[in-house]
Amino acid sequence: MGVEHGIPGVALSGAAAQRRTATAGVLVALMCMAALPSVALAAATIPIRVRIIKGSRQGPAAVDPKLGDLHGQLGRLSYQRWDQVGEHQKDMELGKSVSLPLPDGSALDLTLVDARKDTVTFEVKVPARKTHSRLTISKDQRIVHQVTDEKSGEAFFATVRPWP
Repeated sequence: MGVEHGIPGVALSGAAAQRRTATAGVLVALMCMAALPSVALAAATIPIRVRIIKGSRQGPAAVDPKLGDLHGQLGRLSYQRWDQVGEHQKDMELGKSVSLPLPDGSALDLTLVDARKDTVTFEVKVPARKTHSRLTISKDQRIVHQVTDEKSGEAFFATVRPWP
């Protein structure tokens, strides 16, 4: 006599029923293991480094020594003088925002919206200026993003680097 196993009118032998149960168990275990990296990453934090820098069209060409790692990126922009005016280190959680002060009294809101093995996606907002951008950054990269309008030949930028 066979064992009914979920399909009406179909009976499996004892060995077949055990194989089917074992196969189902393996499939459930594999599905759980496949979900672990995304669950673990969602619960973890991503360390980021945010620097606030000022670009100026006036004065002699110069790059603040603190910005040496950005020299190549900054050289492609139309400003000739670069100074770091602030720095923040944060551990960001998925879906959570941090608000960082800007030198002009406004705030930069940064939200981690997606995190993968080697990339993160941020929303960058400056509510006072009604600006909103979505930026994806690889682990070995950083962005330089203008966060204020230019005034008197100067503008402020934020540089964001995950996993600094």
